[in-house]
Amino acid sequence: MKAMILCAGYGKRLNPLTLNCPKPLLKIGNETLLSNTIKFLEHFGIKHVVINVHYLSNQIEEYIKKNKFNLSISIVKEENNILDTGGGVLNAIKHFANESFLIINPDTIWNLKYVKELKLMEKIFFSDKKNKCLMLVVNKAKSFDINFKGDFNLENKFINRKKEDDLKYIYTGLQIVNPEVFSNLNDKVFSINLIWDKLIQNNELLGMESNINFLHVSTLEIYKNLLKNFKH
Repeated sequence: MKAMILCAGYGKRLNPLTLNCPKPLLKIGNETLLSNTIKFLEHFGIKHVVINVHYLSNQIEEYIKKNKFNLSISIVKEENNILDTGGGVLNAIKHFANESFLIINPDTIWNLKYVKELKLMEKIFFSDKKNKCLMLVVNKAKSFDINFKGDFNLENKFINRKKEDDLKYIYTGLQIVNPEVFSNLNDKVFSINLIWDKLIQNNELLGMESNINFLHVSTLEIYKNLLKNFKH
């Protein structure tokens, strides 16, 4: 598989830190969120990564040039407008040559424990050619940010949004997708939620539960607390 790292966002909830620094280049310990994500993908065995950029894109491009990683990296610039998560993937879809690929958010602090879970995801996803999307979710009770509300429920290996007042699972930022789910889309700017909702309607959105404590850079306060956590 190839992988796509979503790096185009503004990171507004981390202002003022992100006024002059794109969120993927914020540091946790000795690594930036971006380098941590790339190194996680390296450990898994990914050989080619696509990164979409928009906000403060030159900083990310320079960072990639200056740092050597053990995989090839393609940069896709969203020049005039930010395309949102779904539009950003569709804009880069040609890089995946009709083969299923990984989409990952650098906001999550990935560690080597996730390699085992991703291997299981890969096994599940490719066990049936009809599978269209498999996302890794985690019970919100495992979230470092206790203010996270649930995004989904997981029942019999499938994701749904039933019982909207009692959604127990959070999206971790890791999914495997078949590019065909992006076909017949006319919009250029749209959220990945549009894809998920269509799959949910047809009971086609697969989910797998993570057993790892979920550390995610969501707000300025959470980021500061995570930094304290990594110092101890």
